[in-house]
Amino acid sequence: MSEQEFETIYSRTEVRVILLKGLLEQSGIDAMVQNDYQAGITAGFGGGTPNTVRLKVHQGDLEKAKAIVDDFINNQQTDEA
Repeated sequence: MSEQEFETIYSRTEVRVILLKGLLEQSGIDAMVQNDYQAGITAGFGGGTPNTVRLKVHQGDLEKAKAIVDDFINNQQTDEA
């Protein structure tokens, strides 16, 4: 699979992205974390911002994943209130 077959579905802090990735994987959806900041640090140069990490899913799982992401976002807002 090429990276072009994946779409960004959520972008926030690394902690939230990892939590959501786990929820997606529990539902049988493969997800990929893209962290340009960490990748830049590892390569020896900066890039991106430390608080923005992207979660990507395969285009074929997009609709199913959106429902899980929406539920996750709604629950996060409830927890913050």
